[in-house]
Amino acid sequence: MARSKEKNGSVLTAEELSVFCDQIALMLESGMTLRDGIDMLAEDEEKQNARVRPYSTMRETIEETGSLYIAMKERESDWPHYMIEMVGIGEETGRLEDIMRNLSSYYTREGKIRDAASSAVTYPLVLGIMMVVIIAVLLWRVMPVFRRVLGSLGVDPNGASMRLMNIGAVAGWVVLGIIAVMIIIVVAAAVLMRSGKREKVIALARKILPPVQKVSEKLSSSRIAGMLGMMLSGGFPIENALDMSANALEDEVSIAKVKGIQAKMEGGETFADAISSSHLFSDFYNRILKIGSASGHEPQVMTKIAEVYEEQVEDDLARLISLIEPVLVALLSIVIGAVLLSMMLPMAGVMSSL
Repeated sequence: MARSKEKNGSVLTAEELSVFCDQIALMLESGMTLRDGIDMLAEDEEKQNARVRPYSTMRETIEETGSLYIAMKERESDWPHYMIEMVGIGEETGRLEDIMRNLSSYYTREGKIRDAASSAVTYPLVLGIMMVVIIAVLLWRVMPVFRRVLGSLGVDPNGASMRLMNIGAVAGWVVLGIIAVMIIIVVAAAVLMRSGKREKVIALARKILPPVQKVSEKLSSSRIAGMLGMMLSGGFPIENALDMSANALEDEVSIAKVKGIQAKMEGGETFADAISSSHLFSDFYNRILKIGSASGHEPQVMTKIAEVYEEQVEDDLARLISLIEPVLVALLSIVIGAVLLSMMLPMAGVMSSL
């Protein structure tokens, strides 16, 4: 079955994809045919006037071909590339029910990770916008009033008091510019990620932001481990599982890691040794994998490693949020305090001389 390597997004959220996969798995488990099950679910969509209608859009193709893979492939812009490829693998091997259950768990994990990543960006962005507004109001509206008041009181425009106020204004404008540029960069990155430039944006973020590099590596390890665990538990040989993983993965970093493991195994290394020398996992998990390989429990070990790395990604993102928040609040307090002092000290000097 020929498959395209084109990377596509999805009209469904990760949570909706998880529910979709679970419904397909339940349908197959009950002995219902895809034609009957999809037809029934499509009718429910139409009655409920659902926001997105995945079953309705594929009903005609499934009635004609009986293939979920072909139906999804015809509208591949509506579905993740990874899901389409895995459905094709499930149909080829006759293990579509198992694949759909594993995909349901996979997209549940993906939803949690995306929610954590969204929180890591959204809160600092909102706080940054608030900082820009507050500092801009101080510089544009409040400081000119103080200048006029001091001028009316006879303060020398070239005196120390006015120089102090000018220093505060310059500091405020500099910080305002830095924060505004950062906000523009974040918004531009978000737009680019939604317009098909996701991998380029993430690659650039990895290079310039060490925390992003760390989280990205753990996320890549989680996805590869989860995918290999899913395929190995489905009865695929390790070599085939690696080959199909490289075909189904979407980010180039993960694909390169899988191909590196394949090359090491072709050079004579065992599966556990190849993963260990590729530095995909930490030494601790490499030792656990070697034990699992020796006892024939690679699928369970890989699935557990995927879950652990997923939890670590969520924890790292939570720590990043907890670090960014106090830093922004402290910066906001310092800048606003400096601007206010630069305005109030000259005024206090004038009042004390009266």
